[in-house]
Amino acid sequence: MEALLASGHLVDAILLLVALEALGLILWSRRAQGVWPLALLCNLASGAALMLALRGALTGAGWPVIAGCLALAGLAHLTEMALRLGLLASPVRLREPRDTRA
Repeated sequence: MEALLASGHLVDAILLLVALEALGLILWSRRAQGVWPLALLCNLASGAALMLALRGALTGAGWPVIAGCLALAGLAHLTEMALRLGLLASPVRLREPRDTRA
């Protein structure tokens, strides 16, 4: 288990799960009458950037790589908070909802 963590492969597996979750959210949004989960995707991007910073620290990456990942995480988090607080306009729908009345 120590080798799995030290090599960064455990972080790689978690990043794969985050990518699958983002893909699932995008596919769900296309079926849920076009609701766009932008704030949730920003949240996932923030977490993924933190995971990349952890991977860099575990595998001996230089400080600029780790600092860059942390800066991206902070930017994604600030974007998410601005969306949730209504400080940024968020596209609510990807397309018009379908008329389900028969």
